[in-house]
Amino acid sequence: MARLQVFDPPMCCATGVCGPTVDPKLTRFAADLEWLKTQGVAVERFNLAQQAQAFAQDPSVRAALEAAGDKALPLIKVDGHIVSQGAYPARSVLAAWAGLGTPSPSLYTEAVQELVAIGAAIASNCEPCFKFHYDKARKLGVSAEDMLRAVRTAQGVKEAPAKAVLALAERYLTQPAPPAQDRIEDAGLQLLPTTESNGCCGGGSSCC
Repeated sequence: MARLQVFDPPMCCATGVCGPTVDPKLTRFAADLEWLKTQGVAVERFNLAQQAQAFAQDPSVRAALEAAGDKALPLIKVDGHIVSQGAYPARSVLAAWAGLGTPSPSLYTEAVQELVAIGAAIASNCEPCFKFHYDKARKLGVSAEDMLRAVRTAQGVKEAPAKAVLALAERYLTQPAPPAQDRIEDAGLQLLPTTESNGCCGGGSSCC
């Protein structure tokens, strides 16, 4: 089993989400390290601001710092050997160092994330949300055509239940009403014990 050690520069935390803004580089790297753990790789991570002793006690790390200063960080070792200095490598590189196969590339990119968020904004009728994620998607190079496709997809999903209930109302109001038992069976429901005051959406005499 491979052993990977990460020596980070001084920071409040290594997740990338504890500062005033989210650092996508750090959040991506943290996720990549978690993935390595699921593949059986032993991962250790040291923060210079909080675990300076680990840096001082490692001769190769101490020598790298003496030679290059903070530019040597982040420093990564695999099985005791320095393999990288000054950068957070991609998951595919980490996998190769750990002797793993090439991981499947994730389809969930930042651009896809913004398209999903645009769709969610449409589904929730949130104008500020749409404007915010539209701006982010545009800065990531997402085309207006792709954003429009996301909007139309979300609108289709949003309208589906409305169309279904309108069709149900149309069927009930324009055709002779069948017996209650037939209506229940037609809807695919089971007849359950009810009370005289039973209404829809959980009981009571009023709706919802």
